[in-house]
Amino acid sequence: MRIFATNCRYDTIMNKSLFRTIATLIIAITGIVAMAQEPYYTRTFGFQWRTPQVYVEDNPLAPPVITLGEANRIVISFDQLAEDVTYLQYRILHCDADWTPSQLSELEYIDGINYNNVNDYAYSTNTFAHYVNYRVTLPNDEVQFTKSGNYVVLFSPENSSEVVAQACFSVTERKVNVAAHATSRTDIGYNDQYQQVEVAIANPYYNIQSPFNDLKVVVTQNGRHDNAVTVSRPLRIMNNEIFFEHNRDLIFPAGNEYRRFEMVSVSYPGMNIAALQYYEPYYHATLNTDYPRNGANYLFDQTQHGRYVIRESNADDSSIEADYIAVHFALATDKLRGGNVYIDSELTNHIYDENSIMQYNEDLQQYERVLLLKQGSYNYMYIFVPDGSRQATLAPTEGNHYETVNEYVVKVYHRPPGTRYDRLIGTTICYSGR
Repeated sequence: MRIFATNCRYDTIMNKSLFRTIATLIIAITGIVAMAQEPYYTRTFGFQWRTPQVYVEDNPLAPPVITLGEANRIVISFDQLAEDVTYLQYRILHCDADWTPSQLSELEYIDGINYNNVNDYAYSTNTFAHYVNYRVTLPNDEVQFTKSGNYVVLFSPENSSEVVAQACFSVTERKVNVAAHATSRTDIGYNDQYQQVEVAIANPYYNIQSPFNDLKVVVTQNGRHDNAVTVSRPLRIMNNEIFFEHNRDLIFPAGNEYRRFEMVSVSYPGMNIAALQYYEPYYHATLNTDYPRNGANYLFDQTQHGRYVIRESNADDSSIEADYIAVHFALATDKLRGGNVYIDSELTNHIYDENSIMQYNEDLQQYERVLLLKQGSYNYMYIFVPDGSRQATLAPTEGNHYETVNEYVVKVYHRPPGTRYDRLIGTTICYSGR
């Protein structure tokens, strides 16, 4: 049973209203100044805060994008490894196309109070790992969105400016029709290692006075941050259509299908799990040893495009009945020089840092990593980041195959002269290899 805040905290909340108003101003000013140079990504901070998920209600495998003014909502969920609840609050920031804070004040992009309690939380049941699951659904009775664009929700303990989790999603409008196509017939080769995205924007009822100056088209591949592309100069305009074609910036290495594993029960090893054993305080799942696929032929596999789904096979509510398991990854290969190997997918939030980096075991001649993950079905890849680079490559670990089915999310932003934010006027999704 999920636990909701009751009227017992009403007086306390009302007494803190003045504090919140002041705190909101202080945090907004200091936080934005301190973090303006770095884009926001969905993630948690610290060992005890885990498993952030941001998804469209009733459609957890869709990109986290909802439409302004329509009956669709974003669900944000994450866990805290703890015996008791931490009372959390959240605030919402509006961001530009690059996921840095926009120039809008909160009064301009939300209707409601921008400092609310997380009232929906529940304790884990029948699990070795004790945790609290927190959930927020937006928009809700306390806050609604009034502007399109990118949003980040920052979660902090009450009376604290420490951010323990942040969740990113987009709110779009239907001002233009966006069509996109991904093809292996690229401007640098045909049926090789690359895929090229082409975008057409139809705007018969929406005025874009200067398409060459006021548009930003952002394309992401399988939710990755490092190779996201922003283009702003269309190739041509014809009648009420704007075409982004033959743009070499929209050529992506094709990569490979995600690897998969499944751990939905502690009674037996699931897909791609070689061994499942309990060592206090957690179960440990050892995956089958992986090997590089850069020299292998392409093999189709239906994946979740890098996402994961929390699931325990015998649970009524997997969000609080799924246990945490220590998952052992191993990639057997010679040590790759000039960079590091990371685990990439939504399970690491597509962030290449100390949490996702793999260590090389000289004795066993393999890369290794242990991650504490909640039960469910997961996608993952091994990705190589050259020294001094922020952009990763799959070439030495997974290979690039033009047949790969990739998910490309296309977002079209409009910023006419004199406006102070990137308005998200249309989105679409296309898939390669189909």
